[in-house]
Amino acid sequence: VLSLCCEACKEVIFHVPSELEADTLVGRVDLKECLQTAEMVSSSDGNFKILEDGSVYTTSAVSLSAEKKTFTILLKDIQEDVQKKIRVSLVEEVKKTENTRHARDTVLKRTKRRWGPIPSVMIENSLGPFPLQIQQVQSDTAQNYTIYYSASGPGIDQDPKGLFYIERETGNIFATRAVDREQYPSFQIICFATTPDGYSPEVPLVHTIRIEDDNDNAPYFTQDVFQFSVPENSKPGVIVGKVIAEDRDEADTLHTALKYRIVSQNPPITPAFSLHGVTGVITVLSPQLDRELVSTYTLLVEVRDMGGQPFGLCSTGTAVIRLEDTNDNAPSFKQIQYETRVEENRVNVEVLRVTVVDLDEPGLPGSGAVYEIIKGNDDRSFEITTDKNTNEGVLCVVKGLDYETAKQRILVIAVNNEAPYMLAPHSQQLSQSTCSVTVHILDVDEGPVFKPCFFRIDVKECEEVGASIGRYIAEDPETGNSEGICYRIPPGQCNWISIEEKTGEVRTIKVLDRDVGEMRRGQCNITVLAIDRNGKTGTGTIQVVIQPGNKNYPRIMKTDYIMCRDRKPICLTAQDGDESPYSTPFVYRITDRNLASSWKITRHNDNSVYLSPKGDIPFGIYTIPVSVTDNGGKVGETYIKVNLCDCVTPTECNGQTRQISDGNITLGIWAILAMILGSLLLLLILITICGCCGSGVMHRHVTDDCANHNLIISNTEAPGEEVMDHNIIPLQNTNDQGGYAVKTGDQQTFEMVKGRGHTLESVKGVGHQTLGSVKEGGQPVMDTCRYSYSEWHNFTHPRLGEKVHLCRQDEEQKHSEDYLLSYNYEGKGSLAGSVGCCSDQHEEEALDFLDQLEPKFRTLAETCIKR
Repeated sequence: VLSLCCEACKEVIFHVPSELEADTLVGRVDLKECLQTAEMVSSSDGNFKILEDGSVYTTSAVSLSAEKKTFTILLKDIQEDVQKKIRVSLVEEVKKTENTRHARDTVLKRTKRRWGPIPSVMIENSLGPFPLQIQQVQSDTAQNYTIYYSASGPGIDQDPKGLFYIERETGNIFATRAVDREQYPSFQIICFATTPDGYSPEVPLVHTIRIEDDNDNAPYFTQDVFQFSVPENSKPGVIVGKVIAEDRDEADTLHTALKYRIVSQNPPITPAFSLHGVTGVITVLSPQLDRELVSTYTLLVEVRDMGGQPFGLCSTGTAVIRLEDTNDNAPSFKQIQYETRVEENRVNVEVLRVTVVDLDEPGLPGSGAVYEIIKGNDDRSFEITTDKNTNEGVLCVVKGLDYETAKQRILVIAVNNEAPYMLAPHSQQLSQSTCSVTVHILDVDEGPVFKPCFFRIDVKECEEVGASIGRYIAEDPETGNSEGICYRIPPGQCNWISIEEKTGEVRTIKVLDRDVGEMRRGQCNITVLAIDRNGKTGTGTIQVVIQPGNKNYPRIMKTDYIMCRDRKPICLTAQDGDESPYSTPFVYRITDRNLASSWKITRHNDNSVYLSPKGDIPFGIYTIPVSVTDNGGKVGETYIKVNLCDCVTPTECNGQTRQISDGNITLGIWAILAMILGSLLLLLILITICGCCGSGVMHRHVTDDCANHNLIISNTEAPGEEVMDHNIIPLQNTNDQGGYAVKTGDQQTFEMVKGRGHTLESVKGVGHQTLGSVKEGGQPVMDTCRYSYSEWHNFTHPRLGEKVHLCRQDEEQKHSEDYLLSYNYEGKGSLAGSVGCCSDQHEEEALDFLDQLEPKFRTLAETCIKR
């Protein structure tokens, strides 16, 4: 679609096809360029409709029968009463066709002209004359016209009492009376054209009649009275509230363009508020809004349509603005000087009420008074509170006053508000109001008074009965002496002390022991009465505190101990019933000189020490006297019984000294089981040794310990015993180590290997005993390899007992896995036989197999000989 604007607001040309379907976009016209404030847009041709954005659409099928089809777009501004027209021309597009030899003849098709007038407009509340012609609809073929119509107002779908009618012969549409747009904004009329015989050659025509708005409704406020509030002393520009008005006329027109203004203010003083003309928002104008001067403002506001022009319709409303109180006024006393009287010793009595004046609103924190005594009440004898009902200050005496001490008291009272001060702009700082109160104290006859009223007496523990521990007396306040005053202790208190009736002397009536009954608390408060000649009484309190003494001796609670062969030190701990400073730290000492030379004491902490032997002392039971001295110097002696036992664990001794013996030993189940296994193993070893080393059976010469045939040392590079020849010279050495010398040429080298002897620790603690080969006269002799049962038993039994003890303490049986081992079956029937020294003890020559070595072993022997 091509749009060409020849001249603004005069003519627009659209190039379109010759045939246009219904609801086809023809083009778009710039309406704003012609009239910015166009409120009503209509077309002079009913076959076209104009949208708000200027788009032109067909309402039905259109055929361009001539070269150009024209119609007019009507723009109207109702408020400004301005009307403009745009002429629209539709030109058929020129199609380019290719030149062909046989061109077809153009077929002409006749199209009937469509009947359809432009939408009609009727002024609201028109004055006539009626009937008023609205529009005329005509058809080329029909002669009779009828209409059915409906309004677009609420609930109107039929003819509202004959508002419109159409002339049957001419097609003229008439209105019978004026129409209210607020009730019927527009009407849709359906027109039918028929021939005399009843045939309808035309499609029914939908014709719109729009009711043009008339400014017949005045704006009105949504509320009769608008209520607002704002804090006093608010700054200019603070929003107070908003008034709202409405207009029933057509929206977005001058008829509903509202403007607000303040007509009057009450009280009629300097304007305090401003009203925005368009939005209706009320804001603070004056910087001095003082609630104490004016608490409420009443504004008469006006709203007018037509943008506030004088010819517009208007109405008025009311806005009431209340100023909220802020604490901008300090309270002040009505009087500066007050005097009052009160009897001495009176407590919790009201003596005076003071009154203040506050200009702020009553009942709010800004006017609530808070009183304070700022001078003359150092002893806190007075107290002032606020009566919430009257806002007065109530002065009371909370401690008894003494006429003899002071005959009058002068107090200074200050007052503030509950809420903090909020000063007005450019105002001065508020000052605090104060008043002076003179309280005269009246003298009355009083009872005796103890000085001090609370008396503490410290008494040593275990003080003798009847001992004087202090004196507690009272005085007559009027005379200042103690004459004629009697003292006594009321019953029902702890019976520790007594007081002399005339003198006030305090004495003990029982031994004060902190370990007995109620004295365990260490103190007791006792009330004492003082009575004068007139029968008036006074009370005082004596606090008796029992000071701890050094009455107990320190002693060691546990005295029997068992010490095994590991000689682990014994921890001695003493206890003392006294408290600090008569208890710890303790000093321990062995009082027997002979035992002190063999036993020693090592400090652990303030309570404990370690006791241990100094050297290798014999096993046995020792009774050691140990003295313990506390911090107060008291000494207590305790005899410590130590059983120094040859054991691994203390349970083996059972309170008896255990001596080394060859057989009489009692053990537990695990120990017995271990002993049985050990005995079987020992028996097997003895049988093997006896069979291997028996001199009556063996006739061959063995040059070394028979154990070496089974236990061959493999961490040496020296040649084996079976491959020795003349180049290997046996060494003779008296030490625990044996060796060989290998001779190569003229040089001789020596390699030392571990000794063949076994060193067994003697259980008697007398050094080491060697069970090995015995050398006599410097010459080596054959080891018999035979030991007595007692020697093997003394060697194996302590170690087996220690391991059994560890197995009994191990719940997971981890230690037993190291000693009780199970071996897998290795088969039977070896052709090689045994290689031990005792496997062939019945043969004559046990070493003949060395002459029949296989090639690999011969190579090994030759290598060893060369080395």
